Amino acid sequence: MTDTTTTAWDTYARKKPGGRRLTNAKGETTWFNWTQYPDHGPGAEVLGAERSSPILELGCGTGGNLAHLATIGHRAVGLDVSPVQLDAARERWGELTGLELHQREALDFMSDTEERFDAVFSVFGAVWFTDPEQMLPAVRDVLRPGGVLAFSQRPPVEGCYGCQASYINQADDPNPLVVKRWDYTAEKWVAQLDQHGFRDPLAIEIPAPEGWTTGTLLVRAMAPAGPS
Repeated sequence: MTDTTTTAWDTYARKKPGGRRLTNAKGETTWFNWTQYPDHGPGAEVLGAERSSPILELGCGTGGNLAHLATIGHRAVGLDVSPVQLDAARERWGELTGLELHQREALDFMSDTEERFDAVFSVFGAVWFTDPEQMLPAVRDVLRPGGVLAFSQRPPVEGCYGCQASYINQADDPNPLVVKRWDYTAEKWVAQLDQHGFRDPLAIEIPAPEGWTTGTLLVRAMAPAGPS
């Protein structure tokens, strides 16, 4: 990871309003959310993982989704480049059994680990902000045969596809920090996953709740099966 990348996501973390609520609309203290809206969309069932499965999150932020997976019995491993985000995650969730947090860049961690995961996921996280030509092979290599990759991100603006710039403003500097993101249509993501050897790729847009206009792109595929 670069100092600029870490600074950018630390700045984003400090600017992000509030934190995860203590309970959701059902009164649950942990829950899973793929979208940018509270109490909206599918949950952890998208990952299709059995209890006690090892699951890896790329760009875990303050750890709310990862904490839910640990609570329901998974070994939940999270990566983030921002120490500010990880400090917040440890403060709230650090006592949970099965939760493991690392300040690492996603590609670096996946190139180093020998562990294989039943699922890898990213919610507006590292999959969105890493070149898929590097990210997809790396994820495929750390998934067990038949394991699931799932990620969500904002749908692309029409006509603005591929590598785009996200700007993060700094309070004491008129020059914003820039991080790259990769915006593709659902059809393009399906083609990318197929090209990199994933099975049964599916990409759908979850409509925004009433009163909002921007939906959430949710993408899911499976790693190749092992030898017969």
